[in-house]
Amino acid sequence: MIAKRQDYISWDEYFMGIAALSALRSKDPNSQVGACIVSQENKILSMGYNGFPLGCSDEKFPWAREGDQIDTKYPYVVHSELNAILNYRGGSLQGTKLYVTLFPCNECAKAIIQAGIKTVIYDSDKYDGTPMNIVSKELLKTAGVEVIKYKRTGREIKLEV
Repeated sequence: MIAKRQDYISWDEYFMGIAALSALRSKDPNSQVGACIVSQENKILSMGYNGFPLGCSDEKFPWAREGDQIDTKYPYVVHSELNAILNYRGGSLQGTKLYVTLFPCNECAKAIIQAGIKTVIYDSDKYDGTPMNIVSKELLKTAGVEVIKYKRTGREIKLEV
């Protein structure tokens, strides 16, 4: 009898890998963030990445991080988490998990809570300790959303496409 393969990736590696792959679709020159929403049965429900809303040309709107607010990307970009929530067309996201490459901002935290997502697995927390990061963590905690830091395995996953 042939034994099963032992070096397959875990569910966490798989879904965070999908989030990281989604991030590669972002045209943002500074921050590429991806998200993947998963059912309780480990089925992918939706994905998203940071970018402009549908129909809003990434050639017309700014990608700048500094300057007058209207001349920066911030009022225009939809974050990966919100994109994944809005991309889902199957009904309720109650009780689902969200894998995201960057800890959610306070605005995305509100959308996550309202959507009924119960677990957030994040990779980077590069804004840890900033005012909006503190607000985000407080919102998620108060709403009972489980927040888990992704544990990197160091495994390199290579794709040829």
